[in-house]
Amino acid sequence: MSTSTPSSPAPVSPAPQDDDRRLVLTLGCPDRTGIVAAISGFIAEIGGWITEARYHSDDQSGWFFTRQAIRADSVDLDVDELRRRFAEVAGQIGPEAEWSLTDTGVEKSVVLLVSRDSHCLIDLLGRAERGEFPATIRAVIGNHRDLEELTTRFGVPFHHIPFPADGKPEAFAQLRELVDGYTPDAIILARFMQILPADLCEAWAGRAVNIHHSFLPSFIGARPYHQAFERGVKLIGATCHYVTADLDAGPIIEQDVSRINHDYSTADMVRQGRDIEALVLSRGVRWHLEDRVLVHGRKTVVFT
Repeated sequence: MSTSTPSSPAPVSPAPQDDDRRLVLTLGCPDRTGIVAAISGFIAEIGGWITEARYHSDDQSGWFFTRQAIRADSVDLDVDELRRRFAEVAGQIGPEAEWSLTDTGVEKSVVLLVSRDSHCLIDLLGRAERGEFPATIRAVIGNHRDLEELTTRFGVPFHHIPFPADGKPEAFAQLRELVDGYTPDAIILARFMQILPADLCEAWAGRAVNIHHSFLPSFIGARPYHQAFERGVKLIGATCHYVTADLDAGPIIEQDVSRINHDYSTADMVRQGRDIEALVLSRGVRWHLEDRVLVHGRKTVVFT
């Protein structure tokens, strides 16, 4: 593995002001009466000022989901103490309750995995430099050097890990060690073009986010635009989803489409598709980092 690390620091999003900080509580559990009362009672007890409250009850699964944003300056307790206290509430709600409590004042970080295509990388680096990205990009890791100069221009460390056909297990072992060293909140496959092995999918479950250049579940795998061209589709799209061991079948975070017609060549579809991919990926990653995505089985609830 070879690396190149610039002297300038990685771009950092502006830290939230005290009155912008939020404590974000998310919860999913089997639905029943009294859940909202238990949560709102807890927030009232700690003096919390709710700025956003979203709810969803899924009739098919019988599960309830919520996201609550609370002004951090309205609560005198630290986050660890709040977690300890809410754990008691969650226990009363039910043993199957899945929840998290995060502080937007604690900076989140991401690592980007890339190959040769630059459009998603450029979009995310630009958003981070403008302070529009809710995390710090700690590093970019590429299986080719094509995007090294672009990355270091933004002051972000670039690491090169070759993926030879006869040495992929060793390359993935290096990748895991390098990524885990950054302890990122999200590992973004920004057109990485490598299939993660099952052990990495498990280790990074709920953090590895992929952009697939197709409106899944159609046209999985490689060259989806060419598959779409052969089928004469009238809509092309992109899908941002969590990575699982099942290829291109992870829980979907965001999708979008663009209309095309019979005049479009494959190159036209690829060009137009790149615009959708960059936008869909940035939306999906933002919602993940803002704790707006709740995963249940193969589906997601996204509170946007």
